[in-house]
Amino acid sequence: SIAAGLTWFERRLLGFFQDRLGPNRVGPAGLLQPLADTVKMLTKEDWIPPFADRALFILAPAIIIVSVLLAFVIVPVTRTFVVADLNIGLLFFLAMSSLGVYSVALAGWSSASKYSVIGGLRAAAQMMSYEVFMGLALTGVVLLSGSFDLNRIVEGQRGLWYIVPQFLGFIIFLLAGFAEMRRIPFDLVEAESELVAGYRTEYSGMKSGMFLVGEYLGMTLIAALIVTLYFGGWLGPGLPGFLWFAIKVFIVIAFFILVRGTLPRPRYDQLMELGWKILLPLSLANLAITGAIILAVQR
Repeated sequence: SIAAGLTWFERRLLGFFQDRLGPNRVGPAGLLQPLADTVKMLTKEDWIPPFADRALFILAPAIIIVSVLLAFVIVPVTRTFVVADLNIGLLFFLAMSSLGVYSVALAGWSSASKYSVIGGLRAAAQMMSYEVFMGLALTGVVLLSGSFDLNRIVEGQRGLWYIVPQFLGFIIFLLAGFAEMRRIPFDLVEAESELVAGYRTEYSGMKSGMFLVGEYLGMTLIAALIVTLYFGGWLGPGLPGFLWFAIKVFIVIAFFILVRGTLPRPRYDQLMELGWKILLPLSLANLAITGAIILAVQR
C-alpha cells in the first residue's frame, strides 16, 4: 500500500512541480491509477529468458523486498510503537541494506545479458561504495547519542535535533541514501540512454514490479531513518508523536521527489569520484571533529 500510494503521489507532485497534469483519468484525481498499474503488472506475460539462470532470476527481486521490509522493523514510529526495539538497531539496518546488493547483482548476472550484467556490476559497485560513507556518517550520530538504539537516539534529540551538530553527516547520509535507493540523479545502474534498463532489462510482469516496489519501500525507509536520526523522530509539540513522525517523513519523501524532477544524472565515473574523493574525506573529517568535540566537552 505504501508503494502504491507513493506512485500516485510522486506522479501528481512531479506534475505540480513541472506545471503539467499527473494521473487524473482513473478515479477521482487519478487515485485509482495505482490499482490499474497493479492489474497491468499482474496480467503482463511473466517471461523468463531461456538463457537465464532460472532459480536466481526468480530469487533476485524477492531479496530486495525482504531486506527492506526486515529493515523497517527497527524504525520507531513512537516511543512504544516499534516492532523490534534492538540495542543494535543501526547495525541491523546497515546489515539489511547490504543484502540489497545481492538482489541487483544476482538480477544482472542471472539474466545472462550484457546490458543486465553491466547494470548489475554498476549497482554492486555503487551500493557497496556508498554504504561505506553511510556507515561513517551514522557514526557521528552514534557518538552524540552513545547508542545504536534508535529510541535512545531520538530521546537524545530532546534539546537539539542532530541536524544542527551533524549537518555534514546529514548531507553525506542523504547522498548515500540516493545512491542506495538508486534514485535519480543516481539511477545510473539502469540508465535508459546507456543500459536500456540495466539489471532489470530482462524482467517483465510482476517480477519487474517487485523491483519498483522495492525502490519505493527503500525511499520510505531512508526517509524514516533521516527523520529518526536527524530530525527528532516523533518529537514535537502539541500533536501526537506518530503524527509528527508521519509529517516529517512526508516532507522528506516530497524532497526526494522534487530532486527527481529537477536534477540531471551525472556520469557514472563522476558518481564514484564524488564518493571516494569527496564524501570519504568529508565523512572521516566529520567523525574526527565530532569525536574531538565530545572528548573536549567531557574533559
